[in-house]
Amino acid sequence: MDKTLRTAATGLIAQQRFVEIIANNIANVNTYAFKKVRPEFQDLFYETLRPLGSVQRTGTEPVNEVQVGSGVELVSSTKIFSQGDITETGNRFDMAINGEGFFVVIRPDNTYAFTRDGSFHLDRNGEIVTSQGYRLEPSIVIPQDAVDVVVTRDGIVEAIFESGESQVLGQILLARFINPAGLKAIGENTFLETPASGPMILEQPGFNNTGEIIQRHLETSNVDIIEEMVSMILAQRAYELNSKAVHTADNILGAAVNLKR
Repeated sequence: MDKTLRTAATGLIAQQRFVEIIANNIANVNTYAFKKVRPEFQDLFYETLRPLGSVQRTGTEPVNEVQVGSGVELVSSTKIFSQGDITETGNRFDMAINGEGFFVVIRPDNTYAFTRDGSFHLDRNGEIVTSQGYRLEPSIVIPQDAVDVVVTRDGIVEAIFESGESQVLGQILLARFINPAGLKAIGENTFLETPASGPMILEQPGFNNTGEIIQRHLETSNVDIIEEMVSMILAQRAYELNSKAVHTADNILGAAVNLKR
């Protein structure tokens, strides 16, 4: 029965992690460009009670070996980079990526980070930055006398002046990865490159399977509330079943102890 308790305990821990992941998905349902996480589980090692090739007392050889599993564990939490809905905001510095790709930003330690959250702002130097102050890379400076800014779908940034003249300020490039699910989430809607993701591939928006930029729009979270609520119910029921396994093992142990009385 000790094995039953330990196996059921792994199930309780796994379902607890499942609920934690679901709760984080639901908490970020209104976070711009948030990508939901899908947990992945695997069974643990098996104890072989009767191997193949063993001959029984009757002289026959069993067809299948007898194995007993040891439970389950959480092995991966995968980001699902499906497209979220694109909604209009009217803010000229809001940008949504329609398709694959990430905006490249510079962190305070001068390392690259990647985000799909295009809710950009201007800092005191006129540079385009994220809500945390991370500068968009390549750097683009908006002139103080510009009355409007236009960002084309292929990432060209133009300033419009009161005279009606325009000036090209720069080109926004997007980063793609062979395996975006391998990126490391660090919070603040940003990711870091890892060996699992592969190196970044800089592309002009709209070319080589890279998404386009849609100005004055933002991408919403790809979390489906109904799907998450169904998963929450399944996780809760699975937790209850594992707790019943613990309760059953405890009853059997209690019966075994009472045999001596």
